[in-house]
Amino acid sequence: GDENDEKKLREERSPHSASRVLHLGQIPSDATEADVISLGVPFGTVTNLLMLKGKNQAFLEMASEEAAVTMVNYYTAARPYLCSRPVYIQYSNYRELKTDNLPNQARAQAALQAMNAMQSGNLATASTPIAEGGPLPSQGSVLWVVVENLFYPVTLDVLCQIFSKFGSILKIITFTKNSVFQALIQYADPMNAYYAKMALDGQSIYTACCTLRIGFSKLASLKVKYNNEKSRDFTRLDLPSGDSQLPLEPCVTPAFGKKPSLLMSSDAINTLPGVSVPGIPGALGSLTVTAPGQMTPPGVFGVPGNSVLLVSNLNPEAITPYGLFILFGVYGDVHRVKIMFNNKENALIQMADAFQAQLAISYLNGLTLYGKVLHASLSKYQAVQLPHEGQQDQGLTKDYSNSPLHRFKKPGSKNFQNIFPPSATLHLSNIPPSVTVDDLKNLFASTGSTVKAFKFFQHNYKMALIQLGSVEEAVQALIALHNHDFGENHHLRVSFTKSTI
Repeated sequence: GDENDEKKLREERSPHSASRVLHLGQIPSDATEADVISLGVPFGTVTNLLMLKGKNQAFLEMASEEAAVTMVNYYTAARPYLCSRPVYIQYSNYRELKTDNLPNQARAQAALQAMNAMQSGNLATASTPIAEGGPLPSQGSVLWVVVENLFYPVTLDVLCQIFSKFGSILKIITFTKNSVFQALIQYADPMNAYYAKMALDGQSIYTACCTLRIGFSKLASLKVKYNNEKSRDFTRLDLPSGDSQLPLEPCVTPAFGKKPSLLMSSDAINTLPGVSVPGIPGALGSLTVTAPGQMTPPGVFGVPGNSVLLVSNLNPEAITPYGLFILFGVYGDVHRVKIMFNNKENALIQMADAFQAQLAISYLNGLTLYGKVLHASLSKYQAVQLPHEGQQDQGLTKDYSNSPLHRFKKPGSKNFQNIFPPSATLHLSNIPPSVTVDDLKNLFASTGSTVKAFKFFQHNYKMALIQLGSVEEAVQALIALHNHDFGENHHLRVSFTKSTI
């Protein structure tokens, strides 16, 4: 296959004059034909494709040279990503791709037909390709945004902050309809709207809540009457504020260059799960936002409010800082734990942010742990202090902020969707092939648990479910065995689950 294709196509590395055939390099091996075609679709019709899988390269033929030029110019400024890895684009020496007599072309042709059918379905009304300065085929520059699971209020400024990463916003209107918070956002350029939608649809602004659902609006342009906290027209700063008395803050668009008041992770967009759109330099790795003026360690995406818990009625004989770190770590990333020196039934636990603190309270308050009913509430303290030099502490205060065991470090991690209340059945993963059913049953029995049932996942022997005698037994087993070292670089992962055996 590839070698012959290569001979027939004689690929060179030098910069070439413009051609409607583009050469793409460093294509990840898991990228599909459709992924590669999707890089070209926003700029015009893709007429042919040749994938050289073994060489991680491809040739993409556009319907016109103008479309290819626009595409190369765009991707020179904003490197495209496929499967989270950068791809390189240049003009090819070929004027067209002749692939009729090449092997392995069926999949590419099928993908082209599917993508083009989808496009013409969406874009029947569009006659001008983007390269000729026409609008993005039938998709204008106005996005319709719905915010689901609104755990924290989302303001016009927060939306500006996130969406202006993709280009200049001209106008924005926010409103609540059927008690759902929504917004209309008009970009200067339909391309920017297209990429914002591709990158942000389905992402969450704050950890595990305020999820964005984005579509294109049928409106070609927005009419804004007032510049206030609900609507703004950045092209008309002379508009009245209506009855709103709030002072105006300009949106953080390149035009204003104002420093954002919210901290954002500036990772390139390629860290977003499942996003194979061009990486926009400095776009969000996770949309998560932190309140102004709060010091948060790098990599911690917080929400304003108190993140320190007071946990009381603990069993002083059995409880340790590590045990609290593992248990509370199921519901958020624990930064510090302090068991009170003078009253070991009480502890302070500092979570990564206020949302995680609330989550931990909602799932763990009232739980029986080592024979006592635990109480969890927000503390009056804003942070847990580490002991000073020479201060008596008996190892009761621990800093876990850099622990490798945090479950929620990665933005968009699957763990956010798998948060369940304490359960008698536990989900086990990362089990090495050498470990048997009996090994696992004995391991859990050694923590004082009664093993009621056990089963490996049918298609994946790295994962299993184990049912113990009670929720309390399961909680103690999770604390004792999460991160248990099996050797061979395998550490057991233990989680609560809603599955039953």
